[in-house]
Amino acid sequence: MTLPVIVAGGGIGGLTLALCLHQRGIPVRVFERVPELKPLGVGINLLPHAARVLHELGLAEELAATAIQTSSLSYYNKLGQPIWREPRGVAAGYPVPQYSIHRGELHLMLFRAASARLGPKNVVTGAGYESVRQTDTEVIADFLRTDGTGEFEVRGSALVGADGIHSLVRRAMYPNEGLPRFARRILWRAVTEAEPFLDGRSMIMAGHPDQKFVCYPISQATAVRGRSLINWIAELSVPYDSPPPQDWNAEVPKSRFAPSFADWKFDWLDVPRLIDEAKFVYEFPLVDRDPLPSWTQGRVTLLGDAAHPMYPIGSNGASQAILDAEALANALQTQDVAPALIDYEAARLPATAKIVLSNRQNGPEQVMQIAEERAPHGFAHVNDVIPQSELEEIAARYKQTAGFTVAEVKSKVAAA
Repeated sequence: MTLPVIVAGGGIGGLTLALCLHQRGIPVRVFERVPELKPLGVGINLLPHAARVLHELGLAEELAATAIQTSSLSYYNKLGQPIWREPRGVAAGYPVPQYSIHRGELHLMLFRAASARLGPKNVVTGAGYESVRQTDTEVIADFLRTDGTGEFEVRGSALVGADGIHSLVRRAMYPNEGLPRFARRILWRAVTEAEPFLDGRSMIMAGHPDQKFVCYPISQATAVRGRSLINWIAELSVPYDSPPPQDWNAEVPKSRFAPSFADWKFDWLDVPRLIDEAKFVYEFPLVDRDPLPSWTQGRVTLLGDAAHPMYPIGSNGASQAILDAEALANALQTQDVAPALIDYEAARLPATAKIVLSNRQNGPEQVMQIAEERAPHGFAHVNDVIPQSELEEIAARYKQTAGFTVAEVKSKVAAA
């Protein structure tokens, strides 16, 4: 393969793909619309199956120095009573950790690595994707410089649309698809520096789908000072059908949601204080898209949120984009472009479609909804209302659906 793979979109998925292709000796160029990458967003989780990929790309040391290695995940009801707790990452027997990290820190980590390994001429910012033409042997992609200096074209062996939930590559394939699907739920997201809660490495979810609070620490640098930089998400159902804009920079007043959590003061966590002490709060609609019948047209395919935007349930969005990147790079390493893209789609489209649909049913978080339905005023012990076997089955089923059982991750590590 002499012509490079062209990646439209320099987010987490696109940059991971570039690193995976470079590692396999496949030429690649990345084009990102934003002129300058900044550490935007808040926290995300990297599940062990995705962390494995980044370890194999040589990023383990930097991840360990930046992120928190998550020790456990716990679900609570709206009164702060425990429903389910399970160890995570190394504590659960995985050969690699689960990481909680600031999205912007991870994004810049990948950008620095890609720029260093591919060379700055192959990681181009300020270049927005416009359109693509293709022949039997190549693609010709058009980009627009955001500094106003005009258009340019790039020839490649394939085009990968890694340009997010509002993907222009996807829109050209499915021009009548319309807007993302809104769940009539809003997320307010922020970070707050505070005293550590529980063991300082825990991820918690409390409440139920109509009123939920999620938080976890995301900064190793803060932890070494004896403090926690806590990423948190407050979520409420809303009565309207049209979502607000999805914008990493859309700061909103806390009065929109804080009163709903005013009495959530638990022995182990003070939710109102976390909300009050946040400097900035960002608002996001809970949206996804229906699974597509196909991601691929000739030498053009999709990856990450452009292919399978999903609710941020089960901590899977970024992780699945990273798995896409590995699968596509592996396919392109062993065969010609056209069959490689078909094999990539065959491996990843059904797997991610299952997660999209499972997340619409609240994935593993359904234990909180069950507790709310069966015991809205609380319980003496969770097993009085939900048998332990039912809790275990829900947790195990989602790991199987999302592809991160301990056995699966161990087998991938052993095969590397």
